[in-house]
Parts: sequence; C-alpha cells; structure tokens
Amino acid sequence: MVRRGLAAIICVVLTCAMCSAEDWPQFRGFHRDGKSTETGLLKQWPAGGPKLLWEVDSLGEGYTSAAISQGAVYITGLIGKEGVVHAFNLDGTPKWKRAYGPEWLRSYRATRSTPTVEGDRMYLLSGVGVVYCLSTADGREIWSRDVFSEYDGQAPLWGMSEQILIDGDNLICTPGGKRASIVTLNKMTGEVIWACSELTEASTYCSPRIVDMQDTRLMVTMLRDSVVGLDARTGRLLWRDLFDEYHTDRGRAVNANIPIIHEGRVFTTSGYDNGGAMLHLSADGTAAKRIWTTDTLDTHHGHVLLIDGYLYGSTWTSNSRGRWACIRWTDGEVMYDTDWNGNKGSLIYAEGMLYCYAEDDGHLALVRPTPERFDIVSSFKITKGAGKFWAHPSISDGRLYVRHGDYLMVYDIRNK
Repeated sequence: MVRRGLAAIICVVLTCAMCSAEDWPQFRGFHRDGKSTETGLLKQWPAGGPKLLWEVDSLGEGYTSAAISQGAVYITGLIGKEGVVHAFNLDGTPKWKRAYGPEWLRSYRATRSTPTVEGDRMYLLSGVGVVYCLSTADGREIWSRDVFSEYDGQAPLWGMSEQILIDGDNLICTPGGKRASIVTLNKMTGEVIWACSELTEASTYCSPRIVDMQDTRLMVTMLRDSVVGLDARTGRLLWRDLFDEYHTDRGRAVNANIPIIHEGRVFTTSGYDNGGAMLHLSADGTAAKRIWTTDTLDTHHGHVLLIDGYLYGSTWTSNSRGRWACIRWTDGEVMYDTDWNGNKGSLIYAEGMLYCYAEDDGHLALVRPTPERFDIVSSFKITKGAGKFWAHPSISDGRLYVRHGDYLMVYDIRNK
C-alpha cells in the first residue's frame, strides 16, 4: 500500500533548482562506492527527521536497497516462496509488480540482490544463484541462467547475496562453483563469455569492483579464502592474497564488503574479528602486495567509505553489536573507535555528510566525516517494518530511500 499526501505529490512534480539530481541505479550508487554527487541537501534534519514524502508497505521480506533509474524506483521482496520486483514512479504510485522466480528460504529468508539497472533492462542474482535479466518496462523475463547449478556452486550459509556488476557488454557474477568461482555473461543474451576455472572458492557475499590500470582492466573481489584480482577481459587470475595469513576466525567467512580501489591500492575488510588489509598494486595491476592490516575496521556487511584520505565504517563486536571507526588510508592508524548505542550498520555519503543506518535499532544519523570524532549532527529512528535494518540507504534527486522489512520510506532531504 502506498501512502502520500498532496504536498508530497507537489514536491515530486516541482524541480528543485538547488539540487543536482543523480540516479542510484544499483547497490551503493552509480559507482557502487556509496557516494552521491548531489548538492543542495540538508546539513541538519528537523526534530523527528526529514519530511516523509511517501511510503510503501507489502514489499515482502527483503534486505535489498532501492535502485532509482530514469524516473522509476525498483526494489525486490520475498512473497511466499518467490522473489518479486516492484516498480514505482517517483511519487510512489505503483508501475508494476512481477515475480521472477524462487528465492532463498532458509536462514534469514528474504531477497538479497538489489537490481542493477541499465536502460530498458535490469539484472539481479537470486539467493539460490540464478541470474535474471528483466525488462524495466514491465518486469518480464528476457533471459535467465542458473549459474549456481551450472558451475557446481557452493552455497554460503546465508544464501547468494552478490550485486550484479555490468562491465560494458558483460555481466560479472560469482557462483562460487567447484567448476569456476567467477563467471562473465553477455548482458544481452546470457551467453558465457568466460569462466575462471583457476578459482574454485565459494562465494561469501562480496560484489566485485573494476578499475583500469595501464593496459589492464582489473577486477577485484573477495572469495571464501582470498582477495583476488582478475583480468576482466579474459578471466585470467592475476594475483591472490590469502586470508589464512591474517584472518583469525576462518570458520565464519563473511567477506561481504565491496573492495575500495584508489590510487594503486585496494582495501578490503571482513567481520568476525578478521579485520581488514591494504594491498599495493603494481603499476599495471597485475600484481599485489599486502602492506598493512587493521584489527579495528572489521566491517561485517555495512561497507566502508573513503573520504579525504580516511576510511569510515562500523566494526564487528558480535552479530548484533559493534562500534564506529575511522582509520587513515595511508597506514591504517586509528583516528577514533566509538560506541553509538552498541550499534553497527551501513553508511553512504552525499555533499560532505555521512548517512549512518544502525542495523539493530533503526536509528538513522547525519554525521560529519571528520577523523577527530563520530560527530552526529541529527538523528531519528525508523519505526516501520520488522526485522534487522540491513538494507543500505539510497539517495537520488534530493530524496533518501530507506528500506526496513517490507516497508520503503522516502524522505525529502533537499535544502529548500
């Protein structure tokens, strides 16, 4: 059910000249780095939080974020035993709803894959390892491929949770199979372009990143046992850094956070006291060497942000508790390690501010990114929906999209 008022509809129709609009067409934004380039946003929220423009319930069980592209909002949910994609106009009116296939029904049953939207198509990986290509016009299936079965996938404890990456004409996915860990498909047909049989590690929830380094198109991701770098054009394994050398709890592998690649370096982090590591890349990206590790920034699955030479994120104390930390990019020196009501969670960034979403109690905070302290400017509590607050927020066109359980709430964060 959609709820909205006349004022909300007017806000949607009017153009905000102060706000530079940007789509958020996949998990963690346009560049999947958790950052928005929008301007003209609030630097402080009213008591009780920013204005609610509209909300939707009955999405189904899901931990997925909202993807916003070309005037529409897409989000998934588990209804019965099937995954369902919902499409809405920017004023919250429904466009269409369509089931795409069986979903994850075991531990923490829910949808996990945020749609990756490009033009008239969207792509997602189900919790049981099927890649779907769907029409953005009506949600009909264009093609699908069960890469998990095809490559003898090794199911992680909490289901496949990867976010599909588009690389030119191709899609990259990680079935974590005994026949190949990573596979690239043609995005138009689903045809296999390459499969990396050099790697047979299981997938542990990570989504890849790609960067060009000289003549190398480098793809980096985390698997069950290592951080790996591949040639994105051919699937050839270029380098591998083993977790056995510094992870302390190898029995509980959650390597979910998208790697950060910046100025010839790669930072990765995992929960369960396994910490993080910085790798230095060769000039062409074909080799990597670990240069330092951190015990402080051991992020579970809330991801981290690199801002002005510092890494920000939450840490793991237990599956339901943690802290918030900042470390220096160059050497991992800890700037702060702070408690916030015992919470850990996810965070994104826009116009000089962090948006931190506590996964245990649903508090959402606007935080200044300073290495001096965890500097909360404003906060309010999400009260609708049920279950863990695991869906990462999204920002598009001056709106903050927050999902909790079967609810999606859309807030006006424009500075009028």
